[in-house]
Amino acid sequence: MANETAESGAMAVARVMWQTLEPYHALIYFAPEARQAYADAGLKGYWMGYFASRAAAMGPVPAEVVTATFYNFHPQMVARAIPDAWRFSTPERVLAARYQSADAALRRLLGEQIASAAMVEASALAREAISACAVAGRALFAGHAALPWPEEPHLVLWHAATLLREYRGDGHVVALLVEGLDGCEAHISQVATGKAPREAIQPHRAWSDEEWSAAEERLRRRGWLDDSGTLTEAGRAGRQTVEDRTDLLASPPWDHLGAERTGRLRELVWPLSDTIVRQGGLPFPNPLGLSWP
Repeated sequence: MANETAESGAMAVARVMWQTLEPYHALIYFAPEARQAYADAGLKGYWMGYFASRAAAMGPVPAEVVTATFYNFHPQMVARAIPDAWRFSTPERVLAARYQSADAALRRLLGEQIASAAMVEASALAREAISACAVAGRALFAGHAALPWPEEPHLVLWHAATLLREYRGDGHVVALLVEGLDGCEAHISQVATGKAPREAIQPHRAWSDEEWSAAEERLRRRGWLDDSGTLTEAGRAGRQTVEDRTDLLASPPWDHLGAERTGRLRELVWPLSDTIVRQGGLPFPNPLGLSWP
């Protein structure tokens, strides 16, 4: 019983820390600075910038590797951007553009908070959390973990938030695989929880209506969806298992920091992420399934 209680607590902490740090990282997907920087680096269009900038840490990998590690995007959507991105630019140029635009966006959104003592303290704590994250089985995290750390505290924190996000994401892929959900089915089960509407996800992942309907039918045959598209009891339990396993696999950095330092990091980062959200750095609803109080 004590072990179950401790495990439940670790999962809750992991989810709270994801919610706290996600806006600080995810602004890069919506910042106009990023779109311009990727265009200046030679990339063509938003989605080429998105796929190339997240994948560049792994080198000039083929579309199949991006599809595997990103998991829930339609393979044809990935193939429209990769490997052409590596003909138009290079991973080194794309990574430089990514950090340049993260710097610019953070300065615009956070203003004087960039140079605060809280930023310095938060960046040190987040970097320490990363020291407990092993690369085994975490391909996308491993690529980003091999990159050099920035020098300025606000970019150290952004890099740490990116690493923590990809570490969690790699674990989420494991959880989906264990539960037997493909990319489209994963989206449908998420939509059925009410965390994000279909229109906030399907157009941005390129699954056709026919493919979406076929995936819904597969979930109905499994007993996860009823005829109205609502999660059944089995579906709710299965989806909760995915979320619980994701949280558990994301817990090592917070176990390492311990309750006091993890709580302190949340206390320091929450106002920063809140400012980013209030300044329009992250749209709601969003494909991330993230809500904000």
